[in-house]
Amino acid sequence: MPSAATGTSAPPTPAPAADRPRGRRSNPWLTLIAVAFGLFMVGLDGSVVSIANPEIGRDLGASTSDLQWVTNSYLLALAAALILGGKLGDRFGRRTFYLVGVAGFTVASVAIGLAGSIEGVIAFRAVQGFFGALLMPNTLGMLRAVFPPRKFGMAVGIWAMVSSVSTALGPIVGGLLVQHVSWESVFYINAPIGVIALVFSLIVLPQTRNSAAADEKFDILGVVLLALGLLAIVFGVVKGETWGWTSGGTLGSIAAGMVIVLVFGFWETRVASPLLPMRLFRSRALTIGTFVTALNFFVLLGVIFFVMLYLQSVRGFSPVEAGVRTLPLSLASVVASPLGAALTDRFGPRLTMPLGMGLQAVACFVMLGWSADSSYTVMWPPFIALGLGVGMVMSSSSDAIVGNAPVRDGGVAGGLQATALQIGGALGTSVLVSLISSRVSSTLTGELTSAGVPSAAAAGFGEATDAVAMGVAPVSADMPARLRDAVVEGSHQAFMNGVHTAVLVAGVLCVIGALVAVAGVRRTAQPHAA
Repeated sequence: MPSAATGTSAPPTPAPAADRPRGRRSNPWLTLIAVAFGLFMVGLDGSVVSIANPEIGRDLGASTSDLQWVTNSYLLALAAALILGGKLGDRFGRRTFYLVGVAGFTVASVAIGLAGSIEGVIAFRAVQGFFGALLMPNTLGMLRAVFPPRKFGMAVGIWAMVSSVSTALGPIVGGLLVQHVSWESVFYINAPIGVIALVFSLIVLPQTRNSAAADEKFDILGVVLLALGLLAIVFGVVKGETWGWTSGGTLGSIAAGMVIVLVFGFWETRVASPLLPMRLFRSRALTIGTFVTALNFFVLLGVIFFVMLYLQSVRGFSPVEAGVRTLPLSLASVVASPLGAALTDRFGPRLTMPLGMGLQAVACFVMLGWSADSSYTVMWPPFIALGLGVGMVMSSSSDAIVGNAPVRDGGVAGGLQATALQIGGALGTSVLVSLISSRVSSTLTGELTSAGVPSAAAAGFGEATDAVAMGVAPVSADMPARLRDAVVEGSHQAFMNGVHTAVLVAGVLCVIGALVAVAGVRRTAQPHAA
């Protein structure tokens, strides 16, 4: 497969003979199937929770802030430990830490359903996030170690397809379970998946590690600095929506996190056995792949979040109906991931990364034409374009990151990719929702007045901005029908104003990402090492 590296990066190094799996565990495709189970479980869980949150709140008497922490506690633990999980796998055995991650994630999932209190749910979600951080980076690390370079791109394409499909299926599966079983069932479903993953993995997975790292001193200070820095940044991002992006708390948290990460980077250049070797960033393809991965999930998770609000709150579809209508996105990603891998294999990520970002830009710009009563015929084309773009970028950027890292650092590279993915997704949801909220705040009164709400009454709806930013019209049963219809029309138009602002920003960022990939990634004629 052609290398995605620039002139400063070398072709990926094959695994040392001592580290190559042998015997009955030497089949790389069985390894891919095994890690797909764990990856599917984590991807599905990440998107079903948003569907379950309203029922969790009603059943456990949780506040809106509590429900935010159901998501945030998981995200913080995951982001803080992903690179650590990859490093532990590289050093002590990727199979070992993948299995520990699957087992811990499964047990934590069951514990969430049994918790019986919102405090217990939040605590076990954090535990779940930590074990997810042990699992995720070692999936790519194992693939990097067992697949020959010429087939690694296709393996990454299938890996990306599993990740995309599991995330996209979450709303459908979650909607069915919450609607027909219980909110606890969205966590219990991980038990059978986890057991299958454990049994199958114990049978087929080879043990791979960086044998040269066995005698190295573990970088404890690096672990602490990176965890603190990422925790502070992600905490500031997830609280920015409620605190305000210009508030002292938000800016202080993000700034402190960035300073700590810079200190971490300086420390990594000084220590003999770094947690995250800075030499990895000598590969321009790896560096740009990390940036594009973050941008890819910024757009995907941010857009999916407000699309589900639009379909459920504005259009009135049930969670299951909304999930079914986003199926074109899932199906497109199924096609795009292996297609993107094949194109990357032939032409390099300089083609597929900008092509994928361009497709996402087209999807965002087409959404500018959506209205509060748009027919489905104008919805599904951008879903397909978004799915194609996300799947293509996922496979090409994963190949650029993990494929350009030495085999001995495969777990760390996988952790880097997963960290970029999580931080990008957190930023996308928070920033785009904040843009919608800001736009709703500035246009709500005018849109209500234009819809026929008396000026005095329209001004009184200013306190309902948060609800309208979620697509909910602030109406009550005792309102006169004519006034109620006018409030619904004006509120939905204000929400759509916010959506248009969000997709415009997302589309422009996609264009920037495409240009960065074109300008920064060079294709070399040098093939991967065999």
